[in-house]
Amino acid sequence: MPQKNPRLSRRGFLAGAATAGAAAASAAALPGARQAAQPEAAPAPAPTQGGGYRLSEHIKRYYKTTLV
Repeated sequence: MPQKNPRLSRRGFLAGAATAGAAAASAAALPGARQAAQPEAAPAPAPTQGGGYRLSEHIKRYYKTTLV
């Protein structure tokens, strides 16, 4: 009895690709979940005389993106 060669259908291929993509996304998300569980540092107290602007690392990165 000759064996039939199963042809990969487009639907089967896309379902397999979607499953592999979902597995990769969940594996990438797991290390991030462990990092999010760590407590954050307490924010600095607000100044009493105004002047609450602080040049943080986040703001420095933003300013670098605005350079042309």
